[in-house]
Amino acid sequence: MTYNEDDYLPLSGIQHFAFCRRQWALIHIEELWTENVLTAEGRLLHEKVHDPFFVEKRRDVIITRDMAIHSCELGASGKCDVVEFIRDNNGISLFGREGRWLPKIIEYKRGKPKTEDCDRLQLTAQAICLEEMLGCNEIEESYLFYGETRRRESIEINNSLRTAVKEIFAEMHANYERRYTPRVKPTKSCQSCSLNSQCLPSLMKQKSVAKYISAALGEEAEV
Repeated sequence: MTYNEDDYLPLSGIQHFAFCRRQWALIHIEELWTENVLTAEGRLLHEKVHDPFFVEKRRDVIITRDMAIHSCELGASGKCDVVEFIRDNNGISLFGREGRWLPKIIEYKRGKPKTEDCDRLQLTAQAICLEEMLGCNEIEESYLFYGETRRRESIEINNSLRTAVKEIFAEMHANYERRYTPRVKPTKSCQSCSLNSQCLPSLMKQKSVAKYISAALGEEAEV
């Protein structure tokens, strides 16, 4: 299945969806957003990186930033923080450049490497978009650069991640078409979520919403 451009979803949404399906729906369907310290740090890190007019060549490496990408297969569009094209006989030809070049993506993230796959899934989605646009072979390796460690982490773009990305985007499109917002499922991650005050996960921790409302009405009756 392929998607029309009008149906493309923001590529960055896969990280929200993998982190919490309800968070993704609140942001991308209900259009809610609140910034906290964590989101501000991430935004500032990306602002330092993004410059769509920046292209630099260092010996056998061409560096470009803020590169627009899309995929008809995923039905997604977005941007890569940085793409490096490394001179390699197994790479592709680039307009106006001699030789062949192998693309590798560098995605910038605040904090430090995570155990869950949220960041790796976003990086894999970017790789799928870039492969489709450039008509190149599968990108086997790319990088996540974390602001806290100030180091790149090499990520293998394997079949497991690719399959997960395609399944997640299919679910995202289905939920978006239905305008479906999942119910609250509180976890410890809720404490750091910028939408905590709008999502109200605390209401679901000890009792159902119905019980909460009944209790609140009962308290009012006693006054």
